[in-house]
Amino acid sequence: MKKWIVSVILLLTVGVLAACGSGSGNEKKITVGASAVPHAEILEHVKAKLKEQGVDMEIKVFDDYVLPNTALEEKQLDANYFQTVPYLDEFNKKHGTHIKALDGIHLEPMGLYPGKEKATEPKNGAVIAIPDDVSNGARALKLIESKGWIKLTPGKELNSLTKQDIVENPHNIKIQEMQASMLPRAVNEVDYAVINGNYAMEGGLTFDQALAMEKKDSEAAKTFANILAVKEGDENREEIKKLIQVLKSEDVKKFIDEKYKGAVISVF
Repeated sequence: MKKWIVSVILLLTVGVLAACGSGSGNEKKITVGASAVPHAEILEHVKAKLKEQGVDMEIKVFDDYVLPNTALEEKQLDANYFQTVPYLDEFNKKHGTHIKALDGIHLEPMGLYPGKEKATEPKNGAVIAIPDDVSNGARALKLIESKGWIKLTPGKELNSLTKQDIVENPHNIKIQEMQASMLPRAVNEVDYAVINGNYAMEGGLTFDQALAMEKKDSEAAKTFANILAVKEGDENREEIKKLIQVLKSEDVKKFIDEKYKGAVISVF
């Protein structure tokens, strides 16, 4: 009898451990860093589907463009989802990090938003705030140029343009660089601001308020898709491949189209 009771207890214990994933070893856990909008929202949308494939994903939200990469470099994260290839290339070069770009998932069209000024033509000496990092700053300048407000050095690579490349400035526009995440809060302190899509949404700005937006077929769209990134050496991890698979699904494309209505565009 005692042997029978012991056997039953052992079987029950093994069953509980297996149910929790402690004994089977089949379920993998990953932590992914992301900007709140839209990246974390898209990850939340696929979380259950990823779980069905044996991967339990924790999403860690960041409110800037530096910490998600330093955390990934230090292996506090398994992947991150918030940035573009030009930004990542610049970050790796500047900080000596070893982060690898994987697949592009979506584009957040950058928008030119009115601040103190609402006019579609800037006054003389208008101040326009743009992101202070090279890649997003270049996008911002190109968008301002698309409005005909300035002209930039012709033939130069998009992700290398700076305000020193303004060769024609008939309105004497002053470019003010600041941290990208600060722009939605600062927009009413300047005449206009060029703001990344995720920060615009977080700041309550809407697509129809923008005076100009990057277009799906623009040079920026081809260059600045938002990517999933990992530490070098983790590119072929099965959990990461499964995450990319669920992110690049028709279900996610439909989710993006319906939820963001053009403020976010899938690129797969």
